[in-house]
Amino acid sequence: MFECQEISAEHKDLIHDVSYDYYGDRIATCSSDQYVKVWDRNKEGKWTLTSSWKAHSASVWKVTWANPEFGQVLATCSFDRTVAVWEETVGDTPGPGKRGQRHWVRRTNLVDSRTSVTDVKFGPKAQGLQLATCSAEGIIRIYEAPDVMNLSQWTLQHEVQCKLPLSCLSWNPSPNRSHPSMIAVGSDEPHTTPGGKVFIYEYSENSRKWNKLETLNITEPVHDVAFSPNLGRVFHILGVATNNVRIINLTPVEDSQLSGLTKLEIETAAQFDDHNSTVWRVCWNVNGAVLCSTGDDGCARMFRILSKTSWKPEGVLKGEGNQVPTAVEAAHGATQHIPQGSPVGSIASQTARYIKLGSISQPSREPWY
Repeated sequence: MFECQEISAEHKDLIHDVSYDYYGDRIATCSSDQYVKVWDRNKEGKWTLTSSWKAHSASVWKVTWANPEFGQVLATCSFDRTVAVWEETVGDTPGPGKRGQRHWVRRTNLVDSRTSVTDVKFGPKAQGLQLATCSAEGIIRIYEAPDVMNLSQWTLQHEVQCKLPLSCLSWNPSPNRSHPSMIAVGSDEPHTTPGGKVFIYEYSENSRKWNKLETLNITEPVHDVAFSPNLGRVFHILGVATNNVRIINLTPVEDSQLSGLTKLEIETAAQFDDHNSTVWRVCWNVNGAVLCSTGDDGCARMFRILSKTSWKPEGVLKGEGNQVPTAVEAAHGATQHIPQGSPVGSIASQTARYIKLGSISQPSREPWY
């Protein structure tokens, strides 16, 4: 069952992003009130506010944690056209209440964008300390910290031009060294703009450039994309938040005519219209078997994989944390299949809700890889 705990975030405007750290024991939130807040879970499982600071001079769209191997590090992006990297330090200033007090220090401010920076993500740990950003001007920027002990120094390694303004991005977290680095980006341009709105890029060691592999035929505005953790699958899974939830399989295919680039076989594994409204966010559980989405219907919905092309709704939570039966449960557990070749949003409140997931239902025993 679910255990829901409400956290009074005390933001003065809309909360745009909520991000867990690597271990799930810390939460960072960001808001249009220009503030970032960090919450820690104590031994009793309660969340307490440990830090709050003004991070930008405009709305803060996204906040993300670096791998703890690099310390307690956050990155934020904003409508003010900047990206900031923050590091938590322990104060050693003499005086009551000062010594040992933790606080966050801005280590760098990245100011290359001429428009709103819409998303920021740290790269997989195996690639070192890298940071990817995308902006409304349609540019992906990849930064790297050459010295992980000095986070004030970042170098702009790559600029990738896209044909559309960008709204979201995701690194492929696959630990398989035979898989080149891969990034997916999405655009929330309106329906009137022709063509697909999700682009897949791959880094080529030969040319030392990011090259576009595929454009997914999703013509509706895209608000979020998320690669699934890959614990040994031979294919990748991408969750897409648009006017519905879409789950895309990307299978690498060898092709010697592509000069070392990967050719992808694209397959829509599932498409869910359960939100019946705009979907704003998608995210995965730790093993990539469950996708969670949020939408304008005020619900968080979960979908579980049964096999490569078979998914089922797994659970639904209303905005206030109540569990509701899914339409599929009402229909005796029917699952949804999509034929091969078929074509979380902004949390609009000032309250964050922590959901502890237990066993919603008995996991399927069918193989899913």
